[in-house]
Amino acid sequence: MDAQQGQRPRWGRAHGASWTGSSTALACGRPRANRIDRVVAQDLIEPAATPSVSFVDDATLVREALQAVDTEVVGVDVERADADRYFRRAALVQIGAHEHCVLLDAVRLTDLPELDALLDRDHLAVLHAVENDLEPLARLGVHPARMADTAIAAAMLGLPTGLSKLLTEVAGVSLTSEKEAFQRADWEQRPLPGEMAAYAAGDVVHLPALWVQLAARLEATGRVSWYEEELAATLADATSDQRDWTRVKGAARLDPQQRALLRAMWQAREAEARAHDIAPNLLLHDDVLRDLAVDPPRTEAQLVRRSPRRRGLLREHVAPLFAAVAVGLEAEPIARPQSARPTDDERAAFDALRARRAAVAEEHGLDAGVLCPSKVLWAAVTGAPRDGEELCALAGLRAWQTGVLAGPLWEAYVGSRPDDGDGRPREDG
Repeated sequence: MDAQQGQRPRWGRAHGASWTGSSTALACGRPRANRIDRVVAQDLIEPAATPSVSFVDDATLVREALQAVDTEVVGVDVERADADRYFRRAALVQIGAHEHCVLLDAVRLTDLPELDALLDRDHLAVLHAVENDLEPLARLGVHPARMADTAIAAAMLGLPTGLSKLLTEVAGVSLTSEKEAFQRADWEQRPLPGEMAAYAAGDVVHLPALWVQLAARLEATGRVSWYEEELAATLADATSDQRDWTRVKGAARLDPQQRALLRAMWQAREAEARAHDIAPNLLLHDDVLRDLAVDPPRTEAQLVRRSPRRRGLLREHVAPLFAAVAVGLEAEPIARPQSARPTDDERAAFDALRARRAAVAEEHGLDAGVLCPSKVLWAAVTGAPRDGEELCALAGLRAWQTGVLAGPLWEAYVGSRPDDGDGRPREDG
């Protein structure tokens, strides 16, 4: 009988965490409250040295368990087990405060209204790389009202965005060196081994203390608005569907009829994968889709044989995929995207902008790619901007990036191009 049926699981210790595996023996001592009145904390939270860890798989005990972490600032994390699935799903949800961590078994607990109620406007949920956790939390009915993201804060401060390095540099906390092994572990296995429970708690219990220190640095450097804008954009992107057939590698090089066939087959695979919660590339890989668009199969059997793996799975779902071949062959051709080769002037302008961007990033102690990705600068130089703000708008930069870069990039742009004698860059054509 496993732990969820009443047998006490094995105990383990790691990262200084004590592991209470039974859901009927919770360590629910209430930690002292963490108060943050503004983005700067009045009292910095020290990292917990020996947090206790409780595992909960009984829905009737969730509310009681969460009392142990009912503080104004709580760490939230998710361990997923969805590599073969279309939708992101949690296997474990970790809620941590200064002295305690509650591990909620998302394999058995498919709805967590008590956690949703806890994460209201009076509580700040601190996550690391929030875009990875929003969907699995939402599938459990959890929608935090207020969120902070330590990865975004770190990026705005020029700090490491990996949690292990960030905790070491900012909070002096060293996590296990076996992080990669735990990330690849089977988080749906039960009973959950003590060392995996301790690893899961090891990150999340330190998030409140980490956030308080990062928030103080954001305030001190005047970068709170940068962080807030970046967080808002990240949350918006995380809730939008980014999947599209044009993202298939090599799609732009196909001829118009092949592009129409690729779209039809991609849409059929997407619908089948979503309906059966199968990872799309597990059902039929993008590379195979592209090859099928170039050389369409004439039978279902041919389509299955063209896939080098998981043919048994593909055979179960081949009918709608093969039907899409006929749809794509009869569809209106889709023109290739226009892609003119950059002129010498445009290339010179791009190089100048890229170099100035790197210099400004260094002045601000930021990663150059965080301040402004190189790729978007092509849109700026080919759009014939009339001033620095328009240049930044063409590049799709946010307000904080525009505030930092508009002047320097415009100066670099003007200086890189021939002019018409009046100091303005000459317009092509």
